[in-house]
Amino acid sequence: MSPASRRRARQPPDSSSLFRHRLSPPCQTNRSAMGSSRLLPLLLCAGALGSLLCCHGAVEAPGFVTVSTASFKPGSTCRDPATPTPHRNGTSAVLRLTHRHGPCAPSRASSLAAAPSVADTLRADERRAEYILRKVSGASAQQLLGSKSAAATVPANWGYNIGTLNYVVTVSLGTPGVSQTLEVDTGSDLSWVQCKPCAAPTCYAQKDPLFDPTQSSSYAAVACSASACSALGLYASGCSSAQCGYVVSYGDGSNTTGVYSSDTLALTSTDAVKGFLFGCGHAQSGLFTGIDGLLGLGRLRQSLVGQTSSTYGGVFSYCLPTKPSTTGYLTLGGGPTGGFSTTQLLTSPSAPTYYIVMLTGISVGGEELSVPASAFAGGTVVDTGTVVTRLPPSAYAALRSAFRAGMAAYGYPSAPANGILDTCYNFSGYDAVTLPNVALTFSGGATVTLGADGILSFGCLAFAASGSDGGMAILGNVQQRSFEVRIDGASVGFKPSSC
Repeated sequence: MSPASRRRARQPPDSSSLFRHRLSPPCQTNRSAMGSSRLLPLLLCAGALGSLLCCHGAVEAPGFVTVSTASFKPGSTCRDPATPTPHRNGTSAVLRLTHRHGPCAPSRASSLAAAPSVADTLRADERRAEYILRKVSGASAQQLLGSKSAAATVPANWGYNIGTLNYVVTVSLGTPGVSQTLEVDTGSDLSWVQCKPCAAPTCYAQKDPLFDPTQSSSYAAVACSASACSALGLYASGCSSAQCGYVVSYGDGSNTTGVYSSDTLALTSTDAVKGFLFGCGHAQSGLFTGIDGLLGLGRLRQSLVGQTSSTYGGVFSYCLPTKPSTTGYLTLGGGPTGGFSTTQLLTSPSAPTYYIVMLTGISVGGEELSVPASAFAGGTVVDTGTVVTRLPPSAYAALRSAFRAGMAAYGYPSAPANGILDTCYNFSGYDAVTLPNVALTFSGGATVTLGADGILSFGCLAFAASGSDGGMAILGNVQQRSFEVRIDGASVGFKPSSC
């Protein structure tokens, strides 16, 4: 291809009428020499003004982004250039966060159980979303999900948390310290690990040896008479031998029960939480496999955030990696706030655990969708444990329609629906694809412009409808990936391209 041919740029469509007509086909090349007649678009480097040029010189339309299809595939080796080593940074403690089943996962973390299938993941995601929305609104599952529903900076890895895509960090518990790989969950308060004695089937196979409280000099069971026991509320499970019992049930049907306890939790080599309260689990059931337990980051005082508020000010942030082959981080404590788009943090009296913000608008291809403000009035839960973002029906319908129109302009073949994901594509044979940008706007004007990994997942538009207009929405982890999400007592901030 000659330089002259690159300069013959096709003019982009008028952005004001972007979805009123079809765009010209994307750049294509004949692969007949490879035994295929499929025409393949090629991704070329950006020009001096930042416009992406393709083989025939077409200028990428405003509001669209062209990406290599290779970027959707998980890597086979761990790339960890931006993740800090677990350490104290001023008044913050930083931990490494990773994908549980990827090459960056802690040793043995992914070897004990195969990654769930896409279908299993989406089914579990439905159950989690159903649970959150039902808890917040009091509505039934049928109302919420429709007729198809059955129901310190610590490194964070991308894992499958209780049946859904979640992330794990490695900490140390007890004296002497015992390594524990824990799932991170902003939708849970009480942290727990599996403890001896605990034989199968009441305990599942995990990455590390079971925590043995008899071998820790700093361990203590919480007494039934202690204020910490009486404060357990819905997590309380009676008393046995004067020891406080706990129980936690999750939205996908998994549960853990045992003795409410305290011990030293080391986040990094220089950051330890003495007297950390957690569940010493002696019986677990459900979708737990491989991981050693869970680290709760919810808003109640039983969470790690609540228990360390005097040290870290109740401030934390995290960056979820885009792929299993990259890493992110979990940070406890405040830090520089530059570069964040910030929106107000709200509270639901019926579900005080959750971090809630107000979504006010959505744009596709640079064009704001026509969705009544009343559709978003229920607020939006920011949740690391839900995979796919849930939107009120009218908002999702508008998003789907605009996105399909933008994709149709480039002629990409559709693919069958995948569970709750009803807008899917077959990119086989394509080296690059052009997608309409999707941006979410929150109260106060905070705007989150999603990357390709935040728009598509499993080859499908990574959004779904739930509930009714005016009900609660959920910001899932697909849309949070690569953003540093910073949460304090008053606001939630989003900083792009952070991991």
